[in-house]
Amino acid sequence: MEKILVSACLLGRPVRYDGRHLAVKASTLDQTLTRWQEEGRVISVCPEVDAGMSVPRPPAEISGGNGLGVIAGSAKVVSDEGDDLSAYFVEGASIALALCQKHNVKIAMLTEFSPSCGSSAIYDGQFADHKIPGAGVTATLLQQHGIKVFSQHELVEASRALQCLS
Repeated sequence: MEKILVSACLLGRPVRYDGRHLAVKASTLDQTLTRWQEEGRVISVCPEVDAGMSVPRPPAEISGGNGLGVIAGSAKVVSDEGDDLSAYFVEGASIALALCQKHNVKIAMLTEFSPSCGSSAIYDGQFADHKIPGAGVTATLLQQHGIKVFSQHELVEASRALQCLS
């Protein structure tokens, strides 16, 4: 049975920077995630917490680029207080990749806009609620290793991809 890596906050775990989660009850997303969990498909991950960051923690955004830049060292993940958090995000991405490799995961559903998990858009690093095209650190590392990354807004596509593997 094919497994899928899923952001812990989408599963109802209060691991986001503000101590909240993003689970939406009684939705198609919730029903699908529940079914996947019951089938034993879900591998849960929160790259930031898995790398040792606390909950709650200061908001963070990528400054000077995107996840690829953070991995390459040309961009940084910074807190709204100006602290460089890049090492945590790179470590969290490595942990997520190791989980995928351990469980032979080929598909991930990660939280859009996150500096870790965003797959098509992230915040621009100015803490002004402005989004730009790009991927976060974890999404980028997984994609570099052939893992298809979807956001929670791409449930249909993720479901199809998972079915094609099964």
